[in-house]
Amino acid sequence: MGERDELVSNVRQLLELERGFGVDWLIRPEPSVAVRAAPPVAAPETGGAVDHAPPAASRPALTVAPPAASGISPTAELAAVAREANACTRCGLCRTRTKAVPGEGHLQPKLVFVGEGPGAEEDAQGRPFVGAAGQLLDKMIVAMGLTRAEVFIANVIKCRPPDNRTPEAEEIRACLPFLERQLTALAPTVICTLGNIPLRALLDDERLGITRVRGKRFAWRGVTLIPTFHPAYLLRNPDAKKPCWDDLKLVVKELGRELPVTRR
Repeated sequence: MGERDELVSNVRQLLELERGFGVDWLIRPEPSVAVRAAPPVAAPETGGAVDHAPPAASRPALTVAPPAASGISPTAELAAVAREANACTRCGLCRTRTKAVPGEGHLQPKLVFVGEGPGAEEDAQGRPFVGAAGQLLDKMIVAMGLTRAEVFIANVIKCRPPDNRTPEAEEIRACLPFLERQLTALAPTVICTLGNIPLRALLDDERLGITRVRGKRFAWRGVTLIPTFHPAYLLRNPDAKKPCWDDLKLVVKELGRELPVTRR
């Protein structure tokens, strides 16, 4: 199946899945308060952003400092992470990316979604979850009674692995400090991980499997963490939408909110 055929198939499945999350209307997400591809550290004199970082050998790797090391505000810390991620050369993904995808959303969110890494659309735009899986995530967020602008969305890996392959261990180790700094600065009530990679990375346990532990409560540095399936998995496995919805209802409950009245 070609890339275009796969995209068409994913969109069709997306439309079929929408009603499973209690949503029967289409939305066009408004631009949110974003922390994304800011100009890199030591940018050229023109001040322009650099989309293609040079090979790692041509410049030193950036040092990812602990969140509280500089004593700066959470907003400034998030901007710093975005700036550093955009210029990062800590692993080989810098040589194949189009744009880094630091993350975006509300700067004081109650809920943060964490996925695996950017896909083709995300790599092109520098924004997380904007492809078919992202459209489904938008529907899931609306079904929970929230909007995309109210949450923060990030990934473990800030650069797209070639051909959307699973991130390698050294790539995760290189990039995870960025996510940890973001989560510390955001201080959410709940972190909802999507799929195996963010679950294992944040809880530092490769034995964990999403099918066994989804919908359970964990803790990451005192913050409630609830894992569920990745939207891309739902596109391939529609039967998983019901257990995923159960997980999202648990997230809503943990946030102290009520589900919206379903429109039919």
